[in-house]
Amino acid sequence: MSELRPVPGRECGSCTLCCKVYNIPEIQKAAGKWCGQCKPGRGCKIHDNLPDQCAEFNCLWRTDAAMPAQWKPDQAKMVAIIHPMTRNIQIQVDPGLPSAWSRQPYHDHLRQWATKNMPKGMYVVVFVNELATLVLPDQDVQLGPMTPDQVITVRRESGSSGAVYEIKVSTTRTLPDGQTVEVASTSRHPVRSAA
Repeated sequence: MSELRPVPGRECGSCTLCCKVYNIPEIQKAAGKWCGQCKPGRGCKIHDNLPDQCAEFNCLWRTDAAMPAQWKPDQAKMVAIIHPMTRNIQIQVDPGLPSAWSRQPYHDHLRQWATKNMPKGMYVVVFVNELATLVLPDQDVQLGPMTPDQVITVRRESGSSGAVYEIKVSTTRTLPDGQTVEVASTSRHPVRSAA
């Protein structure tokens, strides 16, 4: 994400939500808990010596001029990014307000992003800590616990009883002998008419 540069005038200011919602392994910081180096609403005590993950981080509100003002994380109670590996739009919600993503106008924005980006193989995934929900153009599908780097694929199939989304969540694992295997789960969901 380091290639994304902040939009002039979009400064973090008093927003420190990223310091709460993300897992930072480098400093043993768990998702959903305030970082011990953060003064909520004020900033980081080690700003000049940040972990790499923090130093390279910018949210979409800071880097995308098209993001509406209400998406500033301290106001929205969630942080939006493009995941650098999966290219999915990931929303990390403040667990103190887990329903933040389902409020308006945010939920409508998520649906619009899903409609626009699904044909490109980019999906909108909402996380409350490790619990993930996939936002589709016409419905929300709970995926359960996930890591942000697991791969999601969605295929829309036509059938005699109507169209269906086939959702696959996969992880690639390396076995002790060096072989790589894919572990996947699949679910099917009828396509609904647009809400």
